Amino acid sequence: MAQTAARHPDAPVPGDGYVQSFARGLGVIRSFSAEAPEQTLTSVAERSGLSRAGARRILLTLQTLGYVESDGKLFRLTPRILELGMAYLSSMPLWHLAGPVMERLSEQLGESCSAAVLDGTDIVYVMRVHTHQILSVNLGVGSRLPAFCTSMGRVLLASLDDAAVRERLQASDRQPRTRHTVTAVPALLAEVHKARRQGWALVDQELEDGLVSMAVAVRDASGRAVAALNVSGHASRHSATQMRRLMLPALQAAALDMSQLLQGQVRRGDGR
Repeated sequence: MAQTAARHPDAPVPGDGYVQSFARGLGVIRSFSAEAPEQTLTSVAERSGLSRAGARRILLTLQTLGYVESDGKLFRLTPRILELGMAYLSSMPLWHLAGPVMERLSEQLGESCSAAVLDGTDIVYVMRVHTHQILSVNLGVGSRLPAFCTSMGRVLLASLDDAAVRERLQASDRQPRTRHTVTAVPALLAEVHKARRQGWALVDQELEDGLVSMAVAVRDASGRAVAALNVSGHASRHSATQMRRLMLPALQAAALDMSQLLQGQVRRGDGR
């Protein structure tokens, strides 16, 4: 029998405000990934920290609801699971309006463009416009990357107070991705402070060799950073210095457009 996974010290304690069975169901859904798109019952139980009997009940419930399918041995998620993520995207008015802005930016600069939000120690992609395959992994909506070594992550961390930034950095799995990756918390704090001062962040080959990325925050009416917008390119086409000189003004203008769209203050007649 699989042992129940150890509870994180900050995890909620089951009680009137916490439905443990629902949490376990979400854990089963999260056990599926790019590395484990199809799983046996035993694998699901192990990855979700449940007994086989508990995992089986949840899988059968999800199967009845149409979120999981099985050939009798292997279980896999169905396209219906996208409804859960789309509920988030459809509830955010910004993403109905941001697509054309990002497409224009990508076409103008000839580089890939993405938008992401902060979730714990990670960023989660909510929109992406491809021009080149610049990463060894194919990123799409819902993909996650560590915040500490990404330009969007540092811009979004810069919107938090120092205590919260330090807490998230310390909780991050700060394994170096390349020989350029900054991993020490004091050095990362300095990078976040720099992003806060200048209003943008540039990461030069810290996430992956050859990848240069620059990001600016998208803000709501109160000035709160609700997302980050970035452009990414390969160092063989543009160095970090060239990206900052040639692309930062356009990136900042696009982020401002998105912020104003979010705030319902769309600029008119400016030719963009």
